[in-house]
Amino acid sequence: MQKKILLVEDEIHLAKGLKFNLEKEGYEVTIADNGESALEFLEQKDFDLIILDRMLPKMGGMEIAKTIRDTNMRFPILMLTAKASDDDRAQGLEAGADDYLAKPFHLPELLLRVKGMLRRWEWYKFPIEEKETFNFGDMWINFTNGKAKGVSGEFTLTTKEAQIMKLLVSKKGQVVSRDELLEKVWGYSPGTETRTVDNFIARLRKYFEKKPQNPQYILTLREKGYQFQMPQGE
Repeated sequence: MQKKILLVEDEIHLAKGLKFNLEKEGYEVTIADNGESALEFLEQKDFDLIILDRMLPKMGGMEIAKTIRDTNMRFPILMLTAKASDDDRAQGLEAGADDYLAKPFHLPELLLRVKGMLRRWEWYKFPIEEKETFNFGDMWINFTNGKAKGVSGEFTLTTKEAQIMKLLVSKKGQVVSRDELLEKVWGYSPGTETRTVDNFIARLRKYFEKKPQNPQYILTLREKGYQFQMPQGE
């Protein structure tokens, strides 16, 4: 089935060029040149992925990402931006983006990111142990719709948060290295972007650990990676 992409970009020449090249890859592409139009398209049509410029007229990409994450819409967000500092990347991920690409970018890299994000989204949709919901302690995660209950109540995980938790839970009791997380969740080459993984793990601990600095579920194994562990008695 043809994948549908919403491209939100106000630089019309860039948008048309990206649309042309994405369609050559077999995707169906809809262009929105501002934030309000993007939200209108999202209400009218289902999409498999959104490519979202951070700097937009009327409503910025950060606000759009947050709006999407506050709804039941479930698809990956690739954010494009001229701002490429670590703080800017962290802010974009915090807003709900699943990946972040700085302008100017190489077209082949963008196409590979899109392909990888869509492939990993398909992988994520498969249930764990044939069960829709995973329970631990008095908390739970529904891997079908991303809904979860953490230490502060119910909320919705972003796509990347859910993918990370699914990988950790599927390998319960085993070490999952940063390289494996980067490769399977982001599609990055091993040995890069380790801060991205660490930032997401820190956020997940805030959701599911009563004492994030002394976790009992999402453990760090120094120089090895992370491990999801069920405490004794559960």
